[in-house]
Amino acid sequence: MERTSDLSTRRLAGIAALVAAAVFVLWGLVAPASTPGRILRVMFTKSALSATLRLSVPIAFAALGGIFAEKSGVINIGLEGLLIISAFTGVYATDVTGDIWLGLLIGVVSSVLLAALFAVVCIEFRADQIIAGLAVWLIALGLAPFASQVIYGGPNTASVETFNTITIPGLAGIPFFGALFDASPMVYLMFVATVASWYTLNRTSFGRWVIASGENPKALDTAGVDVTRVRYAAVLISGLLAGIGGAALSLSLGQFVGNGQTMVNGKGFIAIVAYLFGNYNPVGALLSTFLFAGLDALQLRLQAAAIIAVPQSLVRTIPYVAVIVVLALFGKTRLPEAAGEHYESGEDR
Repeated sequence: MERTSDLSTRRLAGIAALVAAAVFVLWGLVAPASTPGRILRVMFTKSALSATLRLSVPIAFAALGGIFAEKSGVINIGLEGLLIISAFTGVYATDVTGDIWLGLLIGVVSSVLLAALFAVVCIEFRADQIIAGLAVWLIALGLAPFASQVIYGGPNTASVETFNTITIPGLAGIPFFGALFDASPMVYLMFVATVASWYTLNRTSFGRWVIASGENPKALDTAGVDVTRVRYAAVLISGLLAGIGGAALSLSLGQFVGNGQTMVNGKGFIAIVAYLFGNYNPVGALLSTFLFAGLDALQLRLQAAAIIAVPQSLVRTIPYVAVIVVLALFGKTRLPEAAGEHYESGEDR
């Protein structure tokens, strides 16, 4: 009874939030000169969509990686650390080699190596996955700025080559949606990775093994599939995908920024929220990413346009407040049955 009441309350709160959003949009359409109207004009521009797509890349790739790891039964909250280490390594490798694509590849390799270390600690030595994930984040948070300090004399690296924009003539000029045809190759790779992840998890034997590893590892083991190998593979895939996201983030800017929480600045943790909100579905995770990235892009443009007469420090909290609201109202999702549980192939067979 109590659970039913809780669900009803959450449902009502969710409906209230949607109604409030609808009223806001209607108000903006009816009164274009009002504050809601000005905000809508800022939101529905080509540059706003372009910023949303650009900001989505690291979050989406990390979210896809998190899905593979957690679906297999390994909770990888070290996604933030994987983004940080690959962001620095990608820029450094590009600076040394002069080749941005080689820099991207080396950035991905660094993330995979760190993910492999995490996998060994969690799977082989049965360490607490949450603590190990936090350790990955803290290691990267300290190591990347330190390495930058040693190599470049400061927490920020030198500037390097950035990805060239792929522009499709004619289509790029379409209002608002033209941003989809005038974007970085990493944006298009993000869409490809989402489709490939969905197909892998839902249409291949490996995907079924990953899901079984997180839901019923004993049954998978009984069927003759090595659970340990499946989990290792899934965690390494999470490192590969997060590595693409981290390297793409820094190489899109052309520099690694190591001040404070680094240029990653919580994107790995938002990725966790994105795939939970998307209920472990790669497409749902991508749509959730668009929501958070869109709000981040909105707050940046609101600061520039000075539409809302509130301190900029409060405007900057919009994406993070949205995360809390989403978790509170819509964050109910079902974790894989064996998520966080250790299992050694062959035990209790």
